[in-house]
Amino acid sequence: MEKSSYSYFTWAFIVTVVGLALGAWVGWNFTGTISGTLSIFFICVVLAVLEISLSFDNAIVNANKLKEMTPVWQQRFLTWGILIAVFGMRIVFPLLIVVIAANVGPWAAIQLAIAEPEEYSRIMGEAHLSIAAFGGTFLMMVALTYFFDEHKDIHWVHAIESRVSKFAAIKGVEIAFVLILMLIFASFLDETESATFILSAIYGLVTFLAVDVLGNVLDQQQAALEGAAKGGFGAFLYLEVLDASFSFDGVIGAFALTNNLFIIAIGLGIGAMYVRSMTIMLVEKGTLAQYRYLEHGAFYAILILSVIMYAQSLTHIPEVITGLGGAGLIGLSLWSSIRYNRKHGVEDSDVTPAPHAH
Repeated sequence: MEKSSYSYFTWAFIVTVVGLALGAWVGWNFTGTISGTLSIFFICVVLAVLEISLSFDNAIVNANKLKEMTPVWQQRFLTWGILIAVFGMRIVFPLLIVVIAANVGPWAAIQLAIAEPEEYSRIMGEAHLSIAAFGGTFLMMVALTYFFDEHKDIHWVHAIESRVSKFAAIKGVEIAFVLILMLIFASFLDETESATFILSAIYGLVTFLAVDVLGNVLDQQQAALEGAAKGGFGAFLYLEVLDASFSFDGVIGAFALTNNLFIIAIGLGIGAMYVRSMTIMLVEKGTLAQYRYLEHGAFYAILILSVIMYAQSLTHIPEVITGLGGAGLIGLSLWSSIRYNRKHGVEDSDVTPAPHAH
């Protein structure tokens, strides 16, 4: 019997209830008033919705990579990977920024988050330029690598994608594109900020290339040992860095709503569980194969997110624009896929679901 779509979200619903109850408890402990508790409860809800809206494309890209991985590594990513995503990126990462930026120890950073949330938020804000440049560059490379592919034969926006794929034969074309865009944005910043932006962007580029090379080497070694070229630790590593890059925007955006690290961790942690549930559903139900342009919509959303992260080095862009823009593109690609299926008589039953990922 095939699982219903709702059943994939059982754990996400449980985490939502527990998380919101925890949010109310934190609210009461920090404010001691019902209005303060309700306010913090509402912020947790908004943060969860923000994370979900920003992460549709993340779930689709995760599913795209997961379907190539062995069941063992699929399971490892969906268990260990989600723990790293929730605790590593939503709690450890913001603390690590403060540790580096303020040159204090981890315990001092935690105390700063509890006792002086305004100062903690200010330090996070000062690190925003570096984070935007690093994360924007990494995500831009992820998107451009998808489009600059000479073997890519399915095109959603045919006029653009067919031409772009022809340029894929030129070695390093996507790197050149990123470097040009990096220099354009840096030219609008003052000398100090420009140097920080370029250095952070280069770190993002080097990280992408290093993860790509290391991932291929590790997976080739595993394939030689197992006799099957399936994704293992290399693909797992790629997905973790990709998840981290997606998280930058949500974590930084969260500080616009609250300075409290614990509220941010609760709200974004709830959202992260929905991303996991969506990923499993997409893999098991074969949704990516069923809707041929859905993947395209996700990578367009990633490309736009990367440009927005670059643009945030110049001006503030509300997170709602980022979230709605990505969700809108994915919705449009889904609608295009449904139209294609109707036109060509493709039925849901024509697609074979992937093996279970958990």
